[in-house]
Amino acid sequence: MPSSQPADEFEFQDLQDFQEAEKQKKRAPWGVMALVLLTGLALIRNGSGEFDVGPPQPASAAAADRAPDAGDAAPVPLTFSPAERVRIKGIRVDAPVIQVGLDSEGWVDAPPPEDPNLAGWFTGAVSPGEKGTAVVVGHVDNQRGPAVFYGLGSLKKGNHIEVGRADKKTAIFEIYGIEVFDKNKFPGKRVYGNSGTPELRVITCGGGFSKQSGYDGNVVVFARLVAVR
Repeated sequence: MPSSQPADEFEFQDLQDFQEAEKQKKRAPWGVMALVLLTGLALIRNGSGEFDVGPPQPASAAAADRAPDAGDAAPVPLTFSPAERVRIKGIRVDAPVIQVGLDSEGWVDAPPPEDPNLAGWFTGAVSPGEKGTAVVVGHVDNQRGPAVFYGLGSLKKGNHIEVGRADKKTAIFEIYGIEVFDKNKFPGKRVYGNSGTPELRVITCGGGFSKQSGYDGNVVVFARLVAVR
């Protein structure tokens, strides 16, 4: 999923400036981004796909239902804190997380493709563990081979994703669905919509592949917060 687009610079060069600014205005990216997302111009693009065996794709049985209700056992939502690391034991992922925004064409930017073990937290959304839907993205492959989220489509409902945060807390999410969506029909509202509870989406490229246009879809993992440590 290498991208030809240069990474956008983060609007704030200093985290303290960012946090201070956020105290003065509500972070509400989906209102601004809705038109972009709902026309399908939402995600990272152009995986290499040039390997003997392509990345695993989600089974139809893994399609997301409505997020399970955790009831009284649901953790209290966390406050804002940047994501720093993502761990997915089921596919042997243990990767640092950098901050990413939107590129010049309105797509969610991706981490530099040269580093295969690197994920990106989209700063336009909530941080993982806050009330709302956090978004983590990463490459499926690069020109040299599989990358951080190559195995994403093989995950199953009930698997856990751990996100380490700058405040030293770890938000633990349980997967309740994995699907692949055509980029030209990407259901932005369904994927990014706020359920009123802390949720996480992990996204990479998937679906069919051509040398002309790269991957034609995106694999999306749906998960909800189940624990904090």
